[in-house]
Amino acid sequence: MRNRRVLFLVEIAIFSALALLLDILPFLSFKLWAQGGSISLAMVPVFIMAFRWGIKGGMATGVLLGIYQILTGAYIITPVQTILDYIIAFAVIGVAGFVAKPLWKAIKAKESKALVGWIVFGCFVGSLLRFIGHFTAGIVFYGEFAPEGQPVWLYSLVYNGGYMLPAFILSSIVVSLLFVQRPKLLMH
Repeated sequence: MRNRRVLFLVEIAIFSALALLLDILPFLSFKLWAQGGSISLAMVPVFIMAFRWGIKGGMATGVLLGIYQILTGAYIITPVQTILDYIIAFAVIGVAGFVAKPLWKAIKAKESKALVGWIVFGCFVGSLLRFIGHFTAGIVFYGEFAPEGQPVWLYSLVYNGGYMLPAFILSSIVVSLLFVQRPKLLMH
């Protein structure tokens, strides 16, 4: 049992660091907007942890990624915005882990279509929850950046949707390909 706990903690550390690298390395990330937001593979390691260890593993990895984001130059306006935009928004990606058990069942039954379906659904939920965090922060804290005459909610929707939708699609494809080709990676 102790070895399992150590493995869990080590994987959180490794996968959160990998997520940060996937977000900050210029050849792996496309920065879309001045105040933050990029199309990258940063969510992939968080999804992997969520699917391997469940919600707890995914959320812990996401929280650590958010802390790393803050430490490496986050766009900070207020403490509340920082918590919402970085800690909460990245933590909720890990909620994707609620599909971990159906994923494992699909792997054991060798049902590739079901496996991909659960992966995409989990990635969608995690991405949607992250989007909601950023969208809310955009409405509350970034309204001054909206073009004159444009509703703040629409500005936040376009701004955050502009990178979150492609990041969700990219993450879903990469995680699906990874686990269809190497399903044993999900087991610990």
